[in-house]
Amino acid sequence: MVHYRRIRLEGGTCFFTVTLADRRARVLTDHVDLLRSVLRRVQTARPFAIVAMVVLPDHLHAIWTLPAGDADYSGRWRAIKAGLTRELVTSGLPLARNDKGEYDLWQRRFWEHTVRDEADLAAHVEYIHFNPVKHGLVERVKDWPWSSFHQYVRRGCLAGDWGCISSGPAGPSRLTPE
Repeated sequence: MVHYRRIRLEGGTCFFTVTLADRRARVLTDHVDLLRSVLRRVQTARPFAIVAMVVLPDHLHAIWTLPAGDADYSGRWRAIKAGLTRELVTSGLPLARNDKGEYDLWQRRFWEHTVRDEADLAAHVEYIHFNPVKHGLVERVKDWPWSSFHQYVRRGCLAGDWGCISSGPAGPSRLTPE
């Protein structure tokens, strides 16, 4: 068995990409309420702060900060993936099984990147918020409903028209108010 090396930074902030096995699927947005419910349950049982997040039809991006003394983001993702799979099966969604008899909803692994500094954090938050536009799902960031972008706007960290073509493809680079 291959052992993957992951940085174990207690209390660290990491960027993640988690993807469905079928890249044509729309499971995450079609069942976003179930995903939210599972995410809340895992977050209650094993706390972490969500810095930014976007849910697309076949994958999601998130930035989390773990509590001091805790580096187990893999266990949290395992619980989220398993929990959503169980909820979908319970709701009657027919899911394919692989050769081992396991449900074949998720790609086995996930991508993780440890956030190095404030500039790295800002770049990854912008990437998350602009991702639905990048994938051609919407023309304006504000039109994608499953994004933490809307919380950033409510908190005054971003303008409602951030990321619009008229303000440039990436919008302003400052994510926090002066």
